[in-house]
Amino acid sequence: MDKKVYRKIEEATPGALERLISAPTVVPKEGLTGRWAVLSVLARVADEPEFMSRMADNPHEAMKEYYTLTHEEKAALASGDIRRIENWVGKLDKRLSKWLWYRMSQEKW
Repeated sequence: MDKKVYRKIEEATPGALERLISAPTVVPKEGLTGRWAVLSVLARVADEPEFMSRMADNPHEAMKEYYTLTHEEKAALASGDIRRIENWVGKLDKRLSKWLWYRMSQEKW
């Protein structure tokens, strides 16, 4: 994808970015950082059942292509830490919080 597209997405206002994310897999995975990368993962999980399945089986492996995510962001996404993620990105709607509720409801021993 063109570098200009990445720059436009990174410079987008929060409302504009969320409109982009509301369409399935519109936001490119590479080049996004911080809240944009976290929102991109949540949007992809909501839209792609195969990706959600990979996240459930091995979240760190599933997120490998999201190389801009920090260790802390990956850990929060892997564990379903809604409080931490909403502190970073703001209040999530039902669609984007789907993965986090699913992950918290799993019993991993």
